[in-house]
Amino acid sequence: MKNTNSTVGKNTQTMPIHGAANPSTFKQGTSPGSFALEAHVGGATTYSSPDTPGMPAPSTKTAHDFNPSPHANPVTQLENARTGTITSEMQRVAAREQHLTAAQIRDEVAAGRMIIPANIVHLATGLDPMAIGRASLTKVNANMGASPVSSGIEEELEKLHWSLKWGADTVMDLSTGGDLNACRTAIIRESTVPIGTVPIYSMIIDKKIEDLSYTMIMDELENQAKQGVDYFTIHAGVLHEHIPYIKDRLIGIVSRGGSLLAKWMIHHNKQNPMYECFDDICDLMRQYDVSFSLGDGLRPGGLADATDEAQIRELEVLGELTERAWAKGVQVMVEGPGHVSFDQIEYNMKLQRTLCHGAPFYVLGPLVTDMFPGYDHITSCIGATAAAYHGASMLCYVTPKEHLGLPKKDDVKQGCVAYKISAHSADIALGIPGSRDNDDELTKARAALNWQKHFDLSFDPDFARALHDEDLDVDTDFCAMCGHDWCSVRISKEIQEFASGKDADYAWDKPKVSAALTVEQKEILERRGVLTPEEVHKLASKVKGKMTNITSTTEVKLACHSDVSDTAAAKTLQDA
Repeated sequence: MKNTNSTVGKNTQTMPIHGAANPSTFKQGTSPGSFALEAHVGGATTYSSPDTPGMPAPSTKTAHDFNPSPHANPVTQLENARTGTITSEMQRVAAREQHLTAAQIRDEVAAGRMIIPANIVHLATGLDPMAIGRASLTKVNANMGASPVSSGIEEELEKLHWSLKWGADTVMDLSTGGDLNACRTAIIRESTVPIGTVPIYSMIIDKKIEDLSYTMIMDELENQAKQGVDYFTIHAGVLHEHIPYIKDRLIGIVSRGGSLLAKWMIHHNKQNPMYECFDDICDLMRQYDVSFSLGDGLRPGGLADATDEAQIRELEVLGELTERAWAKGVQVMVEGPGHVSFDQIEYNMKLQRTLCHGAPFYVLGPLVTDMFPGYDHITSCIGATAAAYHGASMLCYVTPKEHLGLPKKDDVKQGCVAYKISAHSADIALGIPGSRDNDDELTKARAALNWQKHFDLSFDPDFARALHDEDLDVDTDFCAMCGHDWCSVRISKEIQEFASGKDADYAWDKPKVSAALTVEQKEILERRGVLTPEEVHKLASKVKGKMTNITSTTEVKLACHSDVSDTAAAKTLQDA
């Protein structure tokens, strides 16, 4: 007897509403939109996640509110933007951020919600201008630098080039050992991306922190500004009155700059000298258009210390310093916490947009768990994705060597790749137009079983190709995970031809032995250690493939249950 009350096949669930702009230029797929807020470039939310209940509201103030007397002769990007000028740097940024116009870039910079870190000295020696802000794509910073016990100039330059290869948008030189001036000069000369530093490190090389003076501060800042440093991390928000808040922490102060200045304040029983001479620092930085990265000297170094009074009180001061820098015409971004449990990330991001009036937020991680040393590039990129979705504009990468030692070349790659994943994932979720284009193109290639195009569109083609060829060095219509008979994509194409399969640019041709491994691909497989040296050599030299019935000269179709299936009937069922 037929069941007349059945709901099978009926549409009973309302489809979700897409709020933000479509992250695909061509509106590919069945669910093309983002669930984030609709974009409001020029407003406080720009590209933004929906606020869960209890989140701090955006500030109603911008950099315009702290512009008491516009400079007749503007120097900085902020000053130019306030006058309505579109600089050549803004035009270059607009060319790189294709979802934004040069006028929108100017307006975001004028409001203080975006910065273009571009020291006029570095601009003259090869800097390619970029932007950091909520309206732009999420950026990634890579840290590097020699220590007193490891590395040197050549190794740091190698790490710089490696960082650029793997997508770093800015690089910070955090050297604390060796010839710091020579290393910094070499890095700036070789870099096309903005370079940041923490100048206090150089101020006290071969000196005691207790001897730090106003003259030492200003002399070193001027020295680095003249070299071409694009942004300074200045820990001016750690105040003498904040020190008592540290006593109940499990790990105290983990910021090197923050701990050094706290020691200075305790020794002298005086206020933070960076805070005391902040206006003078602003005046010097304005001359070269060096941007502030206001350091979070009291950031939590463990989950137990996250979102505590020390951190919040410092953030309040960073909001004050943001206002003071804007009044001086200097560009500002604000640094954020390092170890924060996943549930507290949104609150931290949205508190900053309130206290610092939407100035770009630059965060380290945050790490969402403390118990996986050696894997902190993973624990932190989980937090970084949430941070970027909820308010961060730039993510400072964490490498597998975090908490353990000085990163080496491969650690730099691992950190960069993890954070490019985080930044890109957040951009898609926020609905930034065009951010999903490459994902859709790769999906088309995957649906067409076009392996080479699949690899070409991937972020790391060599790694993808090496892993594929480790099991099966034949580009056929299946992979080694499923095999021929069990490949769902291949079976689906038998049932119904996909649009991607009709595209001549993507259509899969026939089984063919892939090209010999490149040197880099060979090295990848050697490091993995799954194959014997002889097997890796075969892939690199392309002797007979591993599949016994497919060689470089012979095409043989493997037997499959679909060979005897009624495909017409299958298609009828699929269409029903």
